[in-house]
Amino acid sequence: MLSKMVAGITGRWNAPGGYREVLGVSLPLVASMASTTVMEFTDRLFLSHYSVEAIAAATPAAVVHLLFLLTCMGITGYSGVFIAQYIGSGASRRVGAALWQGVYMALFFGAGMGLLWYAAPVIFAFAGHSPGVQAGEVAYFRMLTAGSVLPLVNSCLAGFFTGQGRTRPVMVANMAAMVVNIPLDYALIYGAWGLPEMGIAGAGLATATGWGVGTLLFVWMVFTARNERCFRVWSGRGFEPELFRRMARYGLPSGINGFAELFSVTWFVFLVGELGETALAATNITFSINMVAFLPMIGMNIAVGSMVGQAMGRGNPADAERVTASTLHVALAWMFALSLLFFCAPGPLYGLFLGGGAHDAAMAVQQAEIRDLGVVLLRFVCVYCLLDGVTIVYTGALKGAGDTWFVMWNMLLGCLIGLVLPTLALRASGLMTLNSLWAAFTAFILLLAVISWLRFRRGAWKRLRLVETAHPLPDVPAGPEDGGRA
Repeated sequence: MLSKMVAGITGRWNAPGGYREVLGVSLPLVASMASTTVMEFTDRLFLSHYSVEAIAAATPAAVVHLLFLLTCMGITGYSGVFIAQYIGSGASRRVGAALWQGVYMALFFGAGMGLLWYAAPVIFAFAGHSPGVQAGEVAYFRMLTAGSVLPLVNSCLAGFFTGQGRTRPVMVANMAAMVVNIPLDYALIYGAWGLPEMGIAGAGLATATGWGVGTLLFVWMVFTARNERCFRVWSGRGFEPELFRRMARYGLPSGINGFAELFSVTWFVFLVGELGETALAATNITFSINMVAFLPMIGMNIAVGSMVGQAMGRGNPADAERVTASTLHVALAWMFALSLLFFCAPGPLYGLFLGGGAHDAAMAVQQAEIRDLGVVLLRFVCVYCLLDGVTIVYTGALKGAGDTWFVMWNMLLGCLIGLVLPTLALRASGLMTLNSLWAAFTAFILLLAVISWLRFRRGAWKRLRLVETAHPLPDVPAGPEDGGRA
């Protein structure tokens, strides 16, 4: 049995669409997301030692910002899928046009997000958090929205590389942003090295500065003479209404999916806020720890979307299926390892956020309560990590094939039926506790995983076509769940 398993892994390692190929594309993206994880983690770590109000405000403000940012990024970043399919179909000189349509979208949405600066007080007044937490939420949110055009442009420029399966440049840009962000984060929060003490607003400014460093590096790496010769990255900058509309048509559901995904977390965090500052802080720290598992998985999501996009551009859905299965195996191995860590060492993980931060007896008692709650919450994270890995891989593959409308409806209806309505029922019935909310959230993740798996297995995505120059797709027989429909 063991020898057969080893032989299977070895064969899968070297085969086309196997583990070697998946890791070659995804590891730099995982490292990129890991750098983002480190930035987010240290951000929360510094703020947790700054004040309880600061850490309580950080996650709601960041989640609301991501609610808008990922909606826009889902649309602008979808240029990477078009680039992948153009590459797969052999139409590499159309890459520049796809890149620039995404950049134009990014500039438009970035300007719109900047206007959210003025809406911040109204948004966070709705949450009903304490005045000190609300003030921190507004300050952090404003800094993030002011710089939002930068990550939107970065998503397009990163798509230029991920669409080709060249992911190391993305890693380089994100690592550089991390190197700048972390020390600047400390300096601007606490007021070090001659910089002003800005508290939570300083954390937001440091993040935006890191984004700017990434933008400069992407521009330097994309707009080269070689890339112009091969992909027309500068001469393809003209506005193409038809291509712009097509990218928007497929990208819009991806953006709405991002909105619904973050709305589910926002909804959840705001409900937890009704249970008090201690419950909110414990939940925020738990999500910060969970990011160690989750954000690298976004690298897997982007990688599998790129590889599936190239396979569909070549007109070869079988390659797309093979690379998706390999990515799923790698993703589940990662999630299983992190689940073991969370289960075995919850105390030390919480100690990173709470150790040494108590300035008086009352704060020490509050931190002990947060730690006790957090140990239980990490048990829920252990359960849903593997389910989350399934959803992330299959939705990435479906988006790479162009099945973005299903991904959108899965998230929208799943959020409504699987999370919003059950949690409202808990609140109305008086059964809303921290544990019951987290149980509902875990059941929601299970629902998404099952439906995503069923959709991919059904195979309707095999007949989709995004780019006008793609190789014709072969006739694909309907799967057993497809009811025989062509």
